[in-house]
Amino acid sequence: MKIGISSPIVALAGKRPDWEAAAGPAELVRVARAADRLGYEFMTCGDHVAVPPGLPRGERFYDPLSTFSFLAGQTRRLRFLPYVLVLPFYHPLEIAKRYGTLDHLSGGRLILAFGVGNLEEEFDMLGVPFEDRGPRADDALRALRAALSGRTVSYEGPYYAFRDMVVDPHAAQARVPMWIGGHSERALRRAVTLADGWAPAPQAFRGPSPELMRQMLDRHELPEDFDVVFSPGHRLDPVAEPGQVAEVIDTAEKAGATQINLTVRHESLAQYLEQLEAFAEIADLDVR
Repeated sequence: MKIGISSPIVALAGKRPDWEAAAGPAELVRVARAADRLGYEFMTCGDHVAVPPGLPRGERFYDPLSTFSFLAGQTRRLRFLPYVLVLPFYHPLEIAKRYGTLDHLSGGRLILAFGVGNLEEEFDMLGVPFEDRGPRADDALRALRAALSGRTVSYEGPYYAFRDMVVDPHAAQARVPMWIGGHSERALRRAVTLADGWAPAPQAFRGPSPELMRQMLDRHELPEDFDVVFSPGHRLDPVAEPGQVAEVIDTAEKAGATQINLTVRHESLAQYLEQLEAFAEIADLDVR
């Protein structure tokens, strides 16, 4: 079981402790370096360009490409997961070039996670069609697979087409992992047929329970090496309740997950780092 962290600071969705609102680059670097040293698999960053004021999910959203480019130079093995990129906002070649360059510069440490988006006001503001975002995203996924890891690339589909275009630099990985967000049956089908993994939203954001995740996965024939990301239904406290670590790993395994997106209970940066240390030790991560 691989463990990643749902990054603090970069978004203020949900009930976040006060210190995160005042935190900035220095605190984010401390988190990334700790996760890197402790053997965590990835850290996350969401994707919104601009949102209406008072949005229930919060108003702060760091840009994932800028954030991860900054942190790549501060870490050695930690992978970077935009969770999730709103796929219809971008041309596939734009993602292939920008995130492919990040993969190139970081030595192949990119994981891409995509969603079709659900904030119609943001689509309208950006001049992006909302109603056909599903089929548009499906075509973009096919185009991305054709474009991410090659220098001279071609693709022709209903929404996107390009022929013999040069993308240099491009992704270092021969196959960049692509995961699909979303909690619906349609999202899971998209993941199984067009991607390499499924990363549904946490339960707090309408994601599936462990039991429902297992039921949904059992209805599909999963590809080999298909990743499934499980987000615990509540914040963990491995310092005060170390038994939670074994419980959440067992729950994730029974649900069919291969990766855990971890959130911990904390009221300060020092406490957050302490919780990461405790979880890594109990879970026997590869600490360096």
